[in-house]
Amino acid sequence: MVEPAASVPGKANELQTRIIVGVILIVAAVLAEYFGGIFLWLLVVLMALGIMSEWARLTGRLGSRMLAMYALSVPLAIMSPWAAGPSFLALGLIIGAAMFVAVFDRSLKLAAGVFYAGLPALAIIYIRDIDNGILIVFWTLALVWATDIGAYFSGRAIGGPKLAPQYSPNKTWAGLIGGVALTAAVSYFLHLYWGLPFYLVLLSIPLAVLAQMGDLFESWLKRKAGAKDSGAIFPGHGGVMDRLDGLIPVAPVVALIMIAENLSALS
Repeated sequence: MVEPAASVPGKANELQTRIIVGVILIVAAVLAEYFGGIFLWLLVVLMALGIMSEWARLTGRLGSRMLAMYALSVPLAIMSPWAAGPSFLALGLIIGAAMFVAVFDRSLKLAAGVFYAGLPALAIIYIRDIDNGILIVFWTLALVWATDIGAYFSGRAIGGPKLAPQYSPNKTWAGLIGGVALTAAVSYFLHLYWGLPFYLVLLSIPLAVLAQMGDLFESWLKRKAGAKDSGAIFPGHGGVMDRLDGLIPVAPVVALIMIAENLSALS
């Protein structure tokens, strides 16, 4: 029998590893987002292909993983700074890639993964290319990070009723509220000191909830697959989907918000 005290160093080391790897990932994302261009595109490509690979594993289509990754690589290539970029052509090719996978693999599950991996990739590159794109992408990333951090620490500190125990036994309502509160605080800070539009501060609240829903959806996928993590590429964090589950639904919604704002400015 393991003594309770023996588990403390293990948990401390796990948290330390999680923090170190998390900081490295955040720095890499911020640098790629700041410099944009080929740097951001390369990071987004790695992100999307990693998501596609893990999606195939979690949905039981591992044998067709390479087929889906090859299909997704076509729209990802079109998104590059040397090609059409984040255009309607890239969106059309994502749809085409999903149709190709559905026909040749005879699996709508795997085809859905093309959208799951491709749309956030397109959204991030699109947002970065608009006016004030550096700030908007940083805010998008920051609100997802703040939601995760706030939910993690408030959930562990407060505990209480479970949010959705049938999907994720560890998530609590206290965690959701803590994540939303920290996201709102970070967004308001960006409003005060970086000029983030105030309406985006208000929208950060439902977007934080959406990020948590993305987390729950990925937890549901893992539970169906009988997997603890989507992968093991990041020590202390799991796979690519484990780190980006909140960003995957949030990024396309932010892109739609930006498109709507640009259209209203033109009218």
